[in-house]
Amino acid sequence: MGKAGILPIPAFFHPGNIMNPEVKERFDDFIRQRGMRKTTQRDVIVEAAFASDDHFTAEELLEKAKRIDPKTSRATLYRTISLLVDCGLLREIDLGRDERVYDPNFLDSPDHNHLICVDCGKVVEFEDENVALLVDCITRRLGFRPSSKSMRIEACCDKLRSEGFCENLIQQRLAKSN
Repeated sequence: MGKAGILPIPAFFHPGNIMNPEVKERFDDFIRQRGMRKTTQRDVIVEAAFASDDHFTAEELLEKAKRIDPKTSRATLYRTISLLVDCGLLREIDLGRDERVYDPNFLDSPDHNHLICVDCGKVVEFEDENVALLVDCITRRLGFRPSSKSMRIEACCDKLRSEGFCENLIQQRLAKSN
């Protein structure tokens, strides 16, 4: 256990960034239940989305998918992202400033939270047993039973404040200028 009761996020992926087979199985079942057919492009997008546990934008996912199959279409990508969110494999995170990223790390760790740097946009995942207890206490006190939760904390980067420099901020600005 980390400091202040903060638990590290368990590894969602097998060693070597091989996609967890449960992801594919769950998505294939979801598609089948909706009467949709399995397609190569969807498979490529799922593979690209779950090749690592990093958050990604739709455009970043399109780049990853096109590296696997250059014929991957933007329309299929957006429809597949929507399906992955609907079946609970991806979670959409609103970073503010009209920015959204997708989090593939919800199968093993459905109740993790996000700390988002308002300076550079870096997203840090964390679990804290005290937060889980607090959410449970608040919802029950108000007459509810929690079915899911999502916490997003926006904060300023200590490194930028103390050192006047943040590598993440530089990378973010370079990415936006390209």
